[in-house]
Amino acid sequence: MSELLANPWFYAAAVPAVILAGLSKGGFGGAMGFVGVPLMALVISPVQAAAILLPILVLMDIVSLWTWRGVYDRATLAVMLPGSLLGIGLGWMTAAMVTADMIRFLVGAIAIVFVGRWLYQLARHGANHVAKPSRVAGSFWGAVAGFTSFVAHVGGPPFQVYALPLRMDPKVFTGTSVIFFAITNAIKLVPYSLLGQFDATNLAASAVLMPIAPVATLAGAWLVRRMRPEIFYPFTYCTVAVIAVKLIYDGVLDVLH
Repeated sequence: MSELLANPWFYAAAVPAVILAGLSKGGFGGAMGFVGVPLMALVISPVQAAAILLPILVLMDIVSLWTWRGVYDRATLAVMLPGSLLGIGLGWMTAAMVTADMIRFLVGAIAIVFVGRWLYQLARHGANHVAKPSRVAGSFWGAVAGFTSFVAHVGGPPFQVYALPLRMDPKVFTGTSVIFFAITNAIKLVPYSLLGQFDATNLAASAVLMPIAPVATLAGAWLVRRMRPEIFYPFTYCTVAVIAVKLIYDGVLDVLH
């Protein structure tokens, strides 16, 4: 057994991280998923945490694709996926220059502005305000989501900046995000492999944690199917806000050190 797999603190951080990621993949609290890397980074490096989580996320994606099959918004995917590919490529090219903490701070700041905009619209227009689809905005936020997803698996908030204001049915929103990140994560496997992130230690850790993945993902899907839109959307926005504060906090700590 490797030193990593013999460390109880690794499991103390990794098991909750995988559970939260699975609930997020199932659609319950979409922003909770990117707690995974910061939580595991308490005991291992962010780069190693991202490498261990990626195969697990791909397994979760497979479960989610089956669970939410046939439920998605084609127009949103058509706009955002090409941008995601561009963002992944940019992340690959800048992998040696950009730290995970820099990305966390950036994503946290974006998410705070995003939640502030939602609160402003809520006060001005009420809870039923619906944004209009935009090819330019969708492509831009798709690229941001692909880039931040590649660096630290934190693509959720940029995706939600564009998709949440469209006010899709919660099931359609979840199914659309499932397909978006399933394709994004599958593509990420190639550059991660070329960057040498899938060594024996990381793959062994992924394998040990994988049995948790389908259970947590199905639990998240079960919860979403029973949530009304007037509960789902405020809950998701509040989750984004909490995680955004955590990301900014981590990013500031990195700068101070």
